[in-house]
Amino acid sequence: MEVLPINAIVYNQNKINIKDVIAPPYDVIDENYRNELYKRSEYNIVRLILSKEKNRYEDSKNSFEKWQKENVLIKTEKPSIFYIIQKYKNEKGKTIERKGFIARNKIENFESKKILPHEYTMGGPKQDRLNLVEATGAFFSQIFMVYNDTEQKVEKMAQKYLSQTPFIDVVDDLGTENIVYLIDDTKDIELIQKTLEDKTLLIADGHHRYETSMNYSKAHSDNEYAKYVMSYFTNAADENLVIYPTHRIIEKEIDPKIILEKVSKYYEVEVLKDKNTFLEKIEDLNQKQITTGLILKNDDNFYILKLKEGIKETIDTPKELQNLDLTVLHEIILKKELNFSSDELMSQNGIKYEKQEHVAFDSTKNGASAVFIMAYPKMQDIINISQVGLRMPQKSTYFYPKLLSGLVINPLK
Repeated sequence: MEVLPINAIVYNQNKINIKDVIAPPYDVIDENYRNELYKRSEYNIVRLILSKEKNRYEDSKNSFEKWQKENVLIKTEKPSIFYIIQKYKNEKGKTIERKGFIARNKIENFESKKILPHEYTMGGPKQDRLNLVEATGAFFSQIFMVYNDTEQKVEKMAQKYLSQTPFIDVVDDLGTENIVYLIDDTKDIELIQKTLEDKTLLIADGHHRYETSMNYSKAHSDNEYAKYVMSYFTNAADENLVIYPTHRIIEKEIDPKIILEKVSKYYEVEVLKDKNTFLEKIEDLNQKQITTGLILKNDDNFYILKLKEGIKETIDTPKELQNLDLTVLHEIILKKELNFSSDELMSQNGIKYEKQEHVAFDSTKNGASAVFIMAYPKMQDIINISQVGLRMPQKSTYFYPKLLSGLVINPLK
């Protein structure tokens, strides 16, 4: 994969407090949070990525140009790569330090197998992002890419930067510390390029943005900058790359006893009383056999569901997808037994996909009929599915923490 440094536009930290101007990706910002970010600073990146003005693309363009004239946004002295460490605590209180870097990579069609998608996309978000980049001539957010380097060459090289003063050090609204080091040394950039040159990339997050970049590149074939897209790269060989599950909450009114009766046809059911034991057992058992958790309305028990032998093979889908707990849940339980249509599952009608574990656990107390607690996805499953040109069910994976908007802007001219 061809990787290049970025002729980056960044915030001028002599003029602003970086904490006041960063924001999460546009697709996780609701109306209330957008209003809060608007109030936080007249220069918050949300005004570029999700303007609330009537002609929002034109407003983003005008603000982007104005901020550059005011030197609130400035160019880096040299084309650079941005090394990032994101520190956070998981729900068990363990500190995780995910490492990666932001650079540009050559846009490739999926047919080349150099870049692999793993989830489906929808047309609306892609058109919205295309309208924004057409108006502003810039990408404000990164694609989240995963590569595999067991030697961890980039991480070892970057160790020397950790004793330096960071280019950016900011804690976001969810408590994640984002520490950014600017790499503009030619030899270090070449090491990164050589490390990535023979790698295949997996899109972990940002499928809509990547397909937008493909469309923009086709429409502007004479623009050399448009042949590349800004991405965040992280190493699958790093144990700090954690993929979180997205749980399934059944909001449709269904008798919990009927749900238990139906799942019992396909899963061996074990009843537990302790939540921590329940969560640990899901992960332990899932290493060898598809295992899912179940919580029911008006029921204090926790149910371990271990898939019976021969069940997954009955699903009319390639074996790579048969090995997924979500494929079994969607095809056999949700569609066949609970009568959800594919459209209902896609539009979350009667069902909700929830990333936060504590919210999922509380859902049955707040009226949901049931919640299926999913095991942590395995990176190898994602790679296996992507390599044969297949895609996972929607909302299968959750790569946390999200990448901030406002750290680096990639101009396309």
